[in-house]
Amino acid sequence: MLYIGIDLGTSACKFLLTDAAGTVLNTVSREYPLSFPQPGWSEQDPAAWWDACLTGIPELLQGFPPEQVAGIGAGGQMHGLVALDGQDNILRPAILWNDGRTWKEVDYLNEKIGRKVLSSRTGNIAFAGFTAPKLLWMRQNEPELFRRIHKIMLPKDYINYRLTGVHSTDYSDASGMLLLDVEHKRWNQEMLELCGLKESQMPTLYESSAPIGTLLPETAQALGLPERVTVCAGAGDNAAAAVGTGTVGAGKCNISLGTSGTVFIPAERFGVDESNGLHAFAHADGKWHLMGCMLSAASCNKWWEEDILGTTDYAAEQAAITPDMLGRNPVYFLPYLMGERSPINDTRARGAFLGMGMDTSRASMTLAVLEGVAFAIRDSFEVAKGLGLPISRSTICGGGSKSALWREILANVLGIPLDIVATEQGPGYGGALLSMVACGQFASVEDACQKLVQVQDTVQPGPTLTALYEERYQQFRAIYPACKELFPKLQ
Repeated sequence: MLYIGIDLGTSACKFLLTDAAGTVLNTVSREYPLSFPQPGWSEQDPAAWWDACLTGIPELLQGFPPEQVAGIGAGGQMHGLVALDGQDNILRPAILWNDGRTWKEVDYLNEKIGRKVLSSRTGNIAFAGFTAPKLLWMRQNEPELFRRIHKIMLPKDYINYRLTGVHSTDYSDASGMLLLDVEHKRWNQEMLELCGLKESQMPTLYESSAPIGTLLPETAQALGLPERVTVCAGAGDNAAAAVGTGTVGAGKCNISLGTSGTVFIPAERFGVDESNGLHAFAHADGKWHLMGCMLSAASCNKWWEEDILGTTDYAAEQAAITPDMLGRNPVYFLPYLMGERSPINDTRARGAFLGMGMDTSRASMTLAVLEGVAFAIRDSFEVAKGLGLPISRSTICGGGSKSALWREILANVLGIPLDIVATEQGPGYGGALLSMVACGQFASVEDACQKLVQVQDTVQPGPTLTALYEERYQQFRAIYPACKELFPKLQ
């Protein structure tokens, strides 16, 4: 049998086709535009996601027997507000995970409602990317549209709705809405009421590997697939990527170096850190996880290379960075181009270069961008260590992880080995594995991961370079506190 995995990303939707042994047989990608209507805003038309499916899936299946496709599973960008009316028409462009317009709503939730109250209700505090602050913003600024909301879903759930006609979401994705009681896996009525919602407006909750339905007749015909294809609930992109890298079970960790950057730590039991610096979410394996999320990771490098340097030859720029520069670069970079989530939770933070002199080179600034992202990822590691969670090694995935230099920097900044899995397709591969479980190919998500996910290479840290980066990281930690009060004044 064949299985389709969907990775609904911020800039593109990626599709992959696997067989029952987990071998990736084909991949296809479809890009779509991202809109920034105002500084700090980020929106996208959900119709563009579905258009990508209508062309991407048929191309994916070219040369393969469509009648052998058994299941479809999606991993998708989290937190985005998809609002539908009573006829399931899209009411407005989706407000995305990296949108920073809701800083007033976030302050209201955290300061007026209170962090302890929010944490007791949901397991988390408010962050600008979360869905609940977006709903408060919409109710205040677009009241006519808000009154017309019939259903609220997340991005990958809109794809699943177009596939099956079912309004669904899974626990891992719903965890990032600030509307779910994560520990008990149910909608929190007090949070729904606070946002002016009824439970009937929310999608039905499922475990990630649970089947939600089969293809609608018209959808099956449009995609060239049989109607009997099973669609599973899927997962938020980070939980799906964790499945795709085998990060299931206690003692595991995964770093995703994509548009955003995440540290993903599975947990057998629900728990939160004292400051709620890390997100406490449900995992796609039916358990839980802690996650640190930085808003701009590989996107920092893309901004620097393409928008500032005017090049797409990333490899050539990194080739100018010589080994003797690592751990000795006097230039620092704060990677807060869209504000920041974990662990500082500051929507008004911004990027900055520091330490430049007349002898600063282009290569030094490029290196500073790579190092700044690595240092910010370590910030979340430090919170996890404070909880007593031992992290002795991690897998790594995402577009940024394709850079051998960046992997080396990250391994030494963190001081742990980084494992690279044989099939590096992140959320899409995780989605395919979830669909296999939904179709009965495997007994559990953990079973699928143990049998199909394999490590092909490992990046080891070196004691000398790790020591150099330890000193540099301690200096990096002092920069944001020194700049914090300045950022709001600049805006």
